[in-house]
Amino acid sequence: MKEAEVALTHILDCDRASLYLEQGLKLDKEKSRELSQVFLRRVAFEPLQYILGQAEFMGLDFKVNNHVLIPRPETEILVETAARYMKGVRSPQILDLGTGSGCIGISLSRMLAGSSVSASDISAAAIEVAKANAKEHSAKIEFLQGDMFAALDNKSVLYDLIASNPPYIAKKDFSGLALELSYEPRMALDGGDSGLDYYRRIADGASDYLKPRGLLMLEVGFGQYAHVEDLLRASGKFEILEKVNDYNSIARVLVARKEA
Repeated sequence: MKEAEVALTHILDCDRASLYLEQGLKLDKEKSRELSQVFLRRVAFEPLQYILGQAEFMGLDFKVNNHVLIPRPETEILVETAARYMKGVRSPQILDLGTGSGCIGISLSRMLAGSSVSASDISAAAIEVAKANAKEHSAKIEFLQGDMFAALDNKSVLYDLIASNPPYIAKKDFSGLALELSYEPRMALDGGDSGLDYYRRIADGASDYLKPRGLLMLEVGFGQYAHVEDLLRASGKFEILEKVNDYNSIARVLVARKEA
């Protein structure tokens, strides 16, 4: 839907078809003021998802605010790929590393019956958002707070899958980003000087938390796939299994397996 349609369906609590087919829909003064505030905030480049407090992902509505990254369609490819690999695994143990809104872990929990999902994030505020989303969607998730793998220090479990959409924007690129991105949490976007800082940490540490031949799936930014693949190969800990392109034929998801 167009943004105006999204705003109207939210404020009027109706679907898109009703906007055009139901003659009785009216904007009273209160709803008119609400709509005006939405548009005023939007012209200041605040993302509509933050204004409305929700974003759609995998057909579900997720609560979002400026403590979490807005879920993107590209990340749905990561979830779909993870579900495809995990469907043949009995009671898979899954880690959503850097969960943010919880959209990855919650979606996988709902898609994979019998799965056990943990979700970690450095941000306590992000985890509170993710917890609210898990409750809303009746997803049983174990939430862990900490910086990357430090969140797992007191855990003894090994995972069948670690899935992550880590920060991957290079510092030099921030000045050229769309103004909407200035509203999103910097820590969820900033991947260091080259945009690869978190991939280096994952390449170095992920195998310690995976079962033998466990899987690692990473979303990558535009033009980063080859660099991330090189990092994983250089670690000597992973075998590259698959490159998955997004809807624009851009390499978006890397699938690797822990070396035996």
